[in-house]
Amino acid sequence: MEDLKPSTANSSPLTPLGFLDRAATVYGDCTSIIYNNTTFAWSQTNRRCLQLASALSSIGIRRGHVISVVAPNIPAMYELHFAVPFTGAVLNNINIRLDARTISVILRHAESKLVFVDCLSRALVLEAISLLPREIQPPTLILITDDSVEPTSSSDGFLDTYEGLVAKGDPNFPWIRPETEWDPMILNYTSGTTSSPKGVVHCHRGAFTMTVDSLIDWAVPKQPVYLWTLNMFHANGWSYPWGMAAVGGTNICVRKFDAATVFNLIERHGVTHMCGAPVVLNMLTNTPTNKPLRTPVQVLTAGAPPPAAVLLRTEALGFVVSHGYGLTETGGLMVSCAWKPGWNSVPATERARLKARQGVRTIGLAEMDVVDPDSGKPVKHDGSTLGEVVIRGACVMLGYLKDPEANSKCFKNGWFYTGDVGVMHSDGYLEIKDRSKDVIISGGENLSSVEVESVLYSNPAVNEAAVVARPDEFWGETPCAFLSLRQGLEKKPTEKEIMEYCRAKLPHFMAPKTVVFKDDLPKTSTGKIQKYVLRKEAKDMGPLKHSRL
Repeated sequence: MEDLKPSTANSSPLTPLGFLDRAATVYGDCTSIIYNNTTFAWSQTNRRCLQLASALSSIGIRRGHVISVVAPNIPAMYELHFAVPFTGAVLNNINIRLDARTISVILRHAESKLVFVDCLSRALVLEAISLLPREIQPPTLILITDDSVEPTSSSDGFLDTYEGLVAKGDPNFPWIRPETEWDPMILNYTSGTTSSPKGVVHCHRGAFTMTVDSLIDWAVPKQPVYLWTLNMFHANGWSYPWGMAAVGGTNICVRKFDAATVFNLIERHGVTHMCGAPVVLNMLTNTPTNKPLRTPVQVLTAGAPPPAAVLLRTEALGFVVSHGYGLTETGGLMVSCAWKPGWNSVPATERARLKARQGVRTIGLAEMDVVDPDSGKPVKHDGSTLGEVVIRGACVMLGYLKDPEANSKCFKNGWFYTGDVGVMHSDGYLEIKDRSKDVIISGGENLSSVEVESVLYSNPAVNEAAVVARPDEFWGETPCAFLSLRQGLEKKPTEKEIMEYCRAKLPHFMAPKTVVFKDDLPKTSTGKIQKYVLRKEAKDMGPLKHSRL
């Protein structure tokens, strides 16, 4: 067999871009996108993406160029997931809730050649461009207009509009396939839970693997109705822009998450699937207009460990929640809480606790473990010994853009070190306990902020909770809880009552020694609470005096 070698016929580079052409053939007359009063079929979506790619190529966009997008979940954002890489360029989705300074830093670091700008982000991007150094050639700007929100958009300072480019393109454009499956396809910047986002580069091979893997693991059927409650600018919507093309799904686009709107869209369009961080689940269960669903809706959640209390409330409404774990650096979820039939017979609270664990590797991930960060050796699978989560597999990024120091820190011993702290249970299931920087060391004891938050979420008065370290004169540091409370409470709990509630359910050293009530907790656009902001606030309070267990 030694003479059998790879050939052109059997070694085409893997890429998810081919899913669109197939969707146009198989599902050509079926609905691909619904947005307000706009509806497209898959044949139209394929044609529009080819026309846009053609127009981009005609204005000089070439292989390897970075094209940025500042837009919410609208049809243009979906189409750009195909149209940009169709030109050989690299797609860079930018969080619309970032400030102008951060966007300017990203555009400079990415060396963006062109930026697609949603009409409601026009002033923000123009300000970001004005902050670029004079010696930097500013990127070309294309305006995405939207009559449903701003019918009189001015395109001053923009080369063209999105629809103007689409109209100029050739629907028979031969899209540019990757030379190798390792060619860069995606550039994503980490979500902002830390104060220094990094540029994560993914290749066609990784995007293909993650897309197929995600469809299989979540058991997505053909032609689902998918509601975009997860932002596409967050890790490319966990690969589902390409995944929906693979299965001929209907994409329900929505500009902004609103719980009442979500329930309305579920009812109107027969939504079957949606994704979102646990904060999305919390918002769905807390809206006054919520009511049990007529038919079940599959929900995939990740981004932070979901409190068991939130899972219970969500499933009581008729949502079927699946839980996974992933990173910007993996482009989607590569660990999922694969459900065992025997767990159906355990009490509801125990089922919720089991479902809150991150789980086991998906079939697309080669290996996963929890190791001692110093020795690199696996920790005991006892559900209590902490270590760092490490992974290896096709979904792992190529690396951080222009950051060899960060790459050398996270790629070690043949593993990608995630920076997440977890335990491995005896049944082989992973449970995330914290980010390494969020572990609180109090009196020499390591405690998990996630565990404390889980108890806080079980309090019926609590809406959102985040626990960080506050300096403590006696213990070094102690837990500081930031809380927002549910609306409409007849009686709001006091700081002391919250502390006593936790002391009754936790070892005393784990209970918060400081409680701060806020109207809202600072969050990224993907719903992750920005703990670095809260850590600074806790530090600025100064050391807690005379603390006792």
